[in-house]
Amino acid sequence: MDNRPPTGPDAGRRRVVRALAGGAAVLAAGGASAWYGLVGGARAAGDPEGVGPVTLATGRDTTRYLRGLLADWNAEHPDQPAELVELPEAADEVHAQLAGELSAGGSRFDVLNLDVVWTAEFAARRWTVPLDESDFALDSFLPPVVRTGRYDGRLYAVPFVANAALLYYRSDVLAAAGEQPPTTWAELARQARTLAPAHGLSGYAGQLSPYEGLAVNALEAIRSAGGDLLASDGTVVVDSPQALAGLEFLAGGVRDGWIPPEVLGYQEEESRAAFGRGGLLFLRNWPYVYHAVGGAGSPVEGRFGVVPLPGPNGPGSGVLGGSGLAVSRFSRRQRTARALIGYLTSRRAQYRVLTDGGLPPVWADLYADPDLTARFPYLPVLRTAILAARGAPRRAAVPAAEPRVQRGGVRGRVGPSDRRGRAAPPRRRAARHRRLSRRRRRPGAVRPPASRVRYLPVPNVYLSSSGRPVA
Repeated sequence: MDNRPPTGPDAGRRRVVRALAGGAAVLAAGGASAWYGLVGGARAAGDPEGVGPVTLATGRDTTRYLRGLLADWNAEHPDQPAELVELPEAADEVHAQLAGELSAGGSRFDVLNLDVVWTAEFAARRWTVPLDESDFALDSFLPPVVRTGRYDGRLYAVPFVANAALLYYRSDVLAAAGEQPPTTWAELARQARTLAPAHGLSGYAGQLSPYEGLAVNALEAIRSAGGDLLASDGTVVVDSPQALAGLEFLAGGVRDGWIPPEVLGYQEEESRAAFGRGGLLFLRNWPYVYHAVGGAGSPVEGRFGVVPLPGPNGPGSGVLGGSGLAVSRFSRRQRTARALIGYLTSRRAQYRVLTDGGLPPVWADLYADPDLTARFPYLPVLRTAILAARGAPRRAAVPAAEPRVQRGGVRGRVGPSDRRGRAAPPRRRAARHRRLSRRRRRPGAVRPPASRVRYLPVPNVYLSSSGRPVA
């Protein structure tokens, strides 16, 4: 058997197919029981009725909206204050730090702000506790986001932020050319290839750095072309002609140059910054970008718009993102943690999630609020995108493969693995998490670099490389 890496013009595409297919195969074979090997056996749980000071662990609060929300909670609950614990911005590092703490049974975190792609994993690992749905206003939420918080028929995370990607475009450039925003891939590629250079711009950017975001970008392209990772019966279908066509959209853009090479290192913030400084014609990104780049004094203020993601012959397929709030199984103050989640997912708090943080709320009626739609004109487009978005196959899975886009196309990398590309045994991964957790708790210890144990979640499917492709 020839194990040499493939070469030639189609090598990149074949690599990502191999990587994604391998991930799907491990997913299908693993199941939830695979996670129990990482837990290290049953550990003492916290106190379900405990009250007192709590912590909220989250990725970096880049818009600083959480500080105001928690300040209001603390003013109303002086005996049960909430402290914000900000982890790194990159989702893979957030996942690694949460996993390291919880796999060791640590009680440092009470409320966990989890990417929707982590809900099933954390529940299957018994790191979070099931919640009583009657304690929360789920009937007022957008229906698709409620499903992201459930695992095995029970609620483990209360939806906190909704998300679906949008296509940002420079409205001034298209207007000057007498053109409309693209509704198909062919139109997008043509405009990126011809109009962008004429105005000194790069054509298109997504999140193509080798982390979770790349998996989401790839899955959107695959599904837009009519493909998927897994069929309904669990059969791996990532090597179908439709999936190959979706991957070729990204790989071909890199080869042809309308996706510039620097995009291969872009995550959410790098791509947002490139568009915000006026360097891009098109950007695929999340709704928070509208708030971040549209302020007074921005180089693109009043010069951009948003539309749904295009596909081969019309609207494309988005991946439902966002985050949910869960209670750590090891928390000693779980009653307070549940109350804090109820407050953060209330309508008044959700209003501020949008107005202060620029993040999509989970309450459905906010998308039709006249005052909000006047301030955030993209809300109707976003609501449509969220309702049409699809989550990835819902299964907690062991780490597998991560796609990567390179200059010649898309390629895949297996990880965490041994030198032959096989997934590392669960005991080895669990031991590493415990070592990292112990190291972080030593007095004066310096936080180790981002874990190389990378998971690649595409809603509840881990294709390797822990990080927000995420959301």
